[in-house]
Amino acid sequence: MSELKGEAPGRAPGRSTGAAAGVSLLFLREEEIRLAQDLLFFAYRDFTHAADEVLEELGLGRAHHRALHFIGRNPGLPVSELLGILGITKQSLARVVAELSERGLVTTNPGRADRRQRLLRLTESGEALERRLYERQRERLSGAFREAGGGAVEGFRRVMRGIMNEAARRYMDRAAPGSKETRGK
Repeated sequence: MSELKGEAPGRAPGRSTGAAAGVSLLFLREEEIRLAQDLLFFAYRDFTHAADEVLEELGLGRAHHRALHFIGRNPGLPVSELLGILGITKQSLARVVAELSERGLVTTNPGRADRRQRLLRLTESGEALERRLYERQRERLSGAFREAGGGAVEGFRRVMRGIMNEAARRYMDRAAPGSKETRGK
């Protein structure tokens, strides 16, 4: 039986505790990767459920939520950039933006330099809804972060970033607090 580097003798592989538990793991066995998958699936299910209840009341879905989130984080976001962020088809995005506009949650304005460009912003109602959805998910995240501790928060960010593709990492680099490219409200 091969033990993972850095684990205490006699302890089940991957089940070590304490701050250094995963620090020196260089190789993860299939079972560890499957456990990580389980954790991601359950966390995603429970994280999205908090907002799903509000969305269901309004007859909206997760695509609407993602659009509200990124438009709210990036006022004046061009439709073309939102398309890249969400990674959905033009047709799907057009339906989502049209519905959010019809409900008075999003406005679309032409670009200043290029009048063909469509820039998205949340209306006051859109901001209120996005805030309501955020608050539901914030409760779950802040509780988890508090329980895990500061070091785990940084580790979580590193793992999530490692899962993302390069385009998502570039977006996160631009959106990070203190970034020169961070859009303001």
